[in-house]
Amino acid sequence: MRAILLAAGLGTRLRPITDTMPKCLVPINGKPLIDYWLEQLTKAGIEKFLINTHYLHEQVESYIEQSKFAGIVDLVYEEELLLTGGTIIANKDFINDEPFMLVHADNLSICNYKDFIRAHKNRPANTEITMMTFTTDDPKSCGVVKIDTSGIIQEFYEKVQNPPSTTANGAVYIVEASVISYMERLKKVKVDFSLDVLPYYMGRIFTYYNGFYHRDIGNIRSYELAQIETNSLNREIS
Repeated sequence: MRAILLAAGLGTRLRPITDTMPKCLVPINGKPLIDYWLEQLTKAGIEKFLINTHYLHEQVESYIEQSKFAGIVDLVYEEELLLTGGTIIANKDFINDEPFMLVHADNLSICNYKDFIRAHKNRPANTEITMMTFTTDDPKSCGVVKIDTSGIIQEFYEKVQNPPSTTANGAVYIVEASVISYMERLKKVKVDFSLDVLPYYMGRIFTYYNGFYHRDIGNIRSYELAQIETNSLNREIS
C-alpha cells in the first residue's frame, strides 16, 4: 500500500511558530511531526509515500532528502494549493489503481496502523472508504459523525455550531481507487475531500476507532498539549 501525506498547508493557527517553519516540521518532543507519520506507517508496511509541499517547501524538501526516508518519498510541489481531492487527482498515477492511505499530516495520530489496514481489508461490502475516528474534546472545531451498528457512517457534520456527536473524523483514510473516478467526474481542479467527496459516500464509509491517541496540532494550545501527552505515552505500538 502507498500513502499520500498532505503537508502543504500554511499552518496559520500555529503562528508565530510557523512564521519560519512549515507545520509538518514543527517538533513534538524533539521529533518533527512528519517523522511520527513516516515511522509509524513504514512500520505498518507502507512502501511508498507522496508528500505535497507549498509553504516553505524548500525546508520540507531539504529535510526529506537528507532523511532515512528519502528513497521511499516522492515530493510534489504545488505552486497553488489544490485541496485534498485536487492533490489526489493530480497524482493519480502514484496511486497505481490500488487502495491508498490518505493522511492530513498536520495532525498527530498514534495507533496500530496494521490494525487500521486490516479493518479496511475486512470492511463491510459496498464501502469504499475507511475513516479513522476518535473522541474529540472540542466537537465544534472538527467534523463529527454518526455511525450505525456496523461501523458505517450515516451522517457527517463539518464544524457545526451544535455538533450532535463527539465521535470525530481523524482525517486519516484508506481509500479505494474507485473514489478517484468519482472525483474526476466533478470536473474541478480543486476538490475538497470533506465537502465534495465524503457527503457523496454517506452510507459507504466504514470507520476505524483510534482509542489510543489523536491530537489536531491546530493551535498553540493543542501543540502544547501534544508535547505533554506524547511525552507520557509509554505503550509500544506494534
